[in-house]
Amino acid sequence: MAEAGGAAVENASAFVVLGKVVDAWGIAGALKIHPFADDPVAWAKLPVWWLGREEQVTGNWRECRLRRGRVHGESVVVEFDGVADRNAAEALKGMLVGVPRSALPPARENEYYWADLIGLQVLNTRDEPLGRVLGLIETGANDVLRVGVEGEPERLLPFVAAVVLSVDIGAGCIRVDWEADW
Repeated sequence: MAEAGGAAVENASAFVVLGKVVDAWGIAGALKIHPFADDPVAWAKLPVWWLGREEQVTGNWRECRLRRGRVHGESVVVEFDGVADRNAAEALKGMLVGVPRSALPPARENEYYWADLIGLQVLNTRDEPLGRVLGLIETGANDVLRVGVEGEPERLLPFVAAVVLSVDIGAGCIRVDWEADW
């Protein structure tokens, strides 16, 4: 990972994962990234991105200076300083792309970073636990919460006001209008 340069950082909890390097792009060292977060166009305003291995998500993030980036279909194609050719780009395949939380603007009222929702307990209006947020799915109409309990099938709940009644990140809870047997 030395080609991407930069300092290592151990405090991964201070990072928000934006996507994952899925492949090299072309022969000049560009990378194809699958975005996990919305608005990848805004990412280009961040001059420094960070790369880390999925199995080491709790540490060892490395700083990478962004030379250029663009949206290409449903992917993002970027070039980092120090990644000079296809071989160097292929060596980064599978890396997570993140940024320090401090580099992101605060979420507006009733908006949330996906990273803040993952792991929250989901309770319905009867205080029945439905599980924890395992992830989110972006659809054309609205985002969908993947909610699950180990050993049980996942529930897919639309992230819309009619279903999601409240989000309390501090309390670690999302309140929903959804029955346990649905």
